[in-house]
Amino acid sequence: MVSVGIIGASGYAGGELVRILARHPQAQITYIVSESNAGHPLARAFPGLHGTPAGALVCQKFNVGAASKAADVLFMAGESGAAMKTAPELLQLGKRLVDLSADFRLRDVDTYETWYKIEHVASSLLQQTVYGLPELNHDFVMGAQLVANPGCYPTAAILALAPLLSSGLIDARGVIIDAKSGVSGAGRAKFGIDYHFAEVNESLKPYNLGVHRHVPEIEQELSAAATPAHVTVTFTPHLVPMTRGLLATCYARPVKTTTTEQVIDTLRSAYADAPFVCVRDSGDYPSTKDVNGSNFCHLSARVDTRTNQVVVVSAIDNLVKGAAGQAVQNMNLMLGLPETMGLEGPGLWP
Repeated sequence: MVSVGIIGASGYAGGELVRILARHPQAQITYIVSESNAGHPLARAFPGLHGTPAGALVCQKFNVGAASKAADVLFMAGESGAAMKTAPELLQLGKRLVDLSADFRLRDVDTYETWYKIEHVASSLLQQTVYGLPELNHDFVMGAQLVANPGCYPTAAILALAPLLSSGLIDARGVIIDAKSGVSGAGRAKFGIDYHFAEVNESLKPYNLGVHRHVPEIEQELSAAATPAHVTVTFTPHLVPMTRGLLATCYARPVKTTTTEQVIDTLRSAYADAPFVCVRDSGDYPSTKDVNGSNFCHLSARVDTRTNQVVVVSAIDNLVKGAAGQAVQNMNLMLGLPETMGLEGPGLWP
């Protein structure tokens, strides 16, 4: 049994970690950090936990000594900028860390500081961090001490496009990613008027066009898949009036004449050993409802011969495969546990 701690447990990703880990057969939650709920049971932040052992856990303020004594693995689910301040000492104490923020996703410190507008105070750790997309970095995640959990938009987009780039089926130039996410993707701490019910209900809008912080993360990992080519993407995220779910429709030019069947076969071959990627048949396109509450990514594709475009559709739950579920998947690999442990359930339907 491994003891785990969650730093930032009262956020949406933190709460989803609690939900998943509470039923994990080899994990025990022993340390909960929520600065805003310190001294109170976790059920205060998530009333649905009333009557459960997890709900009775008392939230604490973060303390390195307490964290080190209480947990072997720590999930860092706070805002970007927090993990880099505490990770070095926790790593020196022998802890394994899964960071759900963006602090360790980008390997280049200048890129991080340009896009996130803050100084990186633990840049020496960037090159030793493993980017935690198990379908691409399975063997590197195994045994790792520090894993950077991918963002939700990058997870959906990279899973859709990386095999096609690495196989040379699509051009590295002119890639377009049109993505839509439920409001929970903004996090629980945002209280701006843009996220009020009356503002988002029965509405759909793009945001952060050309400047979204997930752009360099997507380009970094797609470029690694397309080596030696450098991939640039046009990425347009949208806010949709639903709680959870993320759908990315990705467009790219084929390098040579190809068919829908060839694209789907390439995706299936790439993910033949990936337990959480489901490549669906031609014409069977996924919806966010199909993966609601699950750690699965559903993919499908079509080659539009009229416009000479390869179109790949990718659906995930932004809080599970896009955050907490993938974090637990990474923990399993880090500890040598079965990759699917605690994550086997299908999505909720209806």
